[in-house]
Amino acid sequence: MTGKLDDRVRAEMVALLPRLRRFARGLTGVADQADDLVQAACERAIARIEQWTPGTRLDSWMFRIVQTIWLDERRAAKVRTGEGRIDAAEAAEPELSVDGVRRMEAHLTYDAVRKAIAKLPEEQRAVMMLVCVEGQTYKEAADTLGIPIGTVMSRLARARLGLSRVIGDTASGNVVRLG
Repeated sequence: MTGKLDDRVRAEMVALLPRLRRFARGLTGVADQADDLVQAACERAIARIEQWTPGTRLDSWMFRIVQTIWLDERRAAKVRTGEGRIDAAEAAEPELSVDGVRRMEAHLTYDAVRKAIAKLPEEQRAVMMLVCVEGQTYKEAADTLGIPIGTVMSRLARARLGLSRVIGDTASGNVVRLG
């Protein structure tokens, strides 16, 4: 049985938008690109709703569409420019609602983590966003990305190690490149 775009599925898609945007923002590092990516994913999902099987996780299917579009765009950009690596651009300033020193510390921490995540290889960044930000289990992330659970675990371990190194070295004034 294939899916159809009824009111329940529409409502579930709308409810997924903040999570999809968070995931896309983690992949792109830029709010505008993340919004464009989510829009493209929603358009593709609506156009291909018959490929989704009711009773399966709509969120996993949608995360997979977001990642597929992102990877396709990165590959196309690399082919067009002849570059071997595409870095995420600077993101817009975060909106934090805390005062004074705590606000500045939170901003600096957020900025360091955001920049460190943007430096991770795409496959590590995708796993990190699904497991650590979206709260998916290793199995769910493996299903979403179409990879073995062991690969999820190793990519996540490498991502965490890389983030730890970058954030620790950034705090000490050193710069570390990932990838």
